[in-house]
Amino acid sequence: MRLKQFKFTDIIISIILTLLLLSVAVIFTLNFKPLYYWSIDHLDIAQTSGYSKGEIIDNYKALIEYNSPFYNGELSFPSLPSSAEGIQHFAEVKDIFIAFYFIALTTFVVSIVIILYKHNKRDYNYLLVSSIMVVILPLIVGTLLFLDFDTTFRVFHEIFFDNDYWLFDPLTDPVINILPSNFFLYCALLIIFFVILGSIILFISYKALKKRTGIKYRKNRGLNI
Repeated sequence: MRLKQFKFTDIIISIILTLLLLSVAVIFTLNFKPLYYWSIDHLDIAQTSGYSKGEIIDNYKALIEYNSPFYNGELSFPSLPSSAEGIQHFAEVKDIFIAFYFIALTTFVVSIVIILYKHNKRDYNYLLVSSIMVVILPLIVGTLLFLDFDTTFRVFHEIFFDNDYWLFDPLTDPVINILPSNFFLYCALLIIFFVILGSIILFISYKALKKRTGIKYRKNRGLNI
């Protein structure tokens, strides 16, 4: 893309699309139970936790159901005790997930408006900028995870939580025994995968639309966005 064809609003649009892809990836990963079912066997969770596979699945399902924006009750595990601090931490986690649902809905609506407007103007350069912007975040996070997952995991919690309730005591909150850190690593990698996939789709869409329309660069100098 020629520098003179670059617009600051391309960055704004790319941020919106990045938030959309990230929030959708988080929501999908949260609700993608097969990843956890695979982790039960792969990480020997039943053996290390002392609970049967059936108990583990039932308690995990209860946690996932609780995090749904459509669930209004209190968190209650079928066969695991919980401390007041543990319950509060999961309530704070749910607030974060609810925020992702809100971000996904908002950015989806805004993105539809932008896409229709840009298509009408036959301006697709924002797709190229977005494909680059979208991939930056997962590359940074992926690098940090690769270098030191434990530190990255700790820093993440220190940023998003203003207490140390996320440091579970297995005696009072045995749910931590069925949620090993490696499972969260797999979740992070799945999120990164989908965000990168979104970046690839944006780039392919840009190339395909450019080829179909025959437009080599942004021609309309009167574009506002």
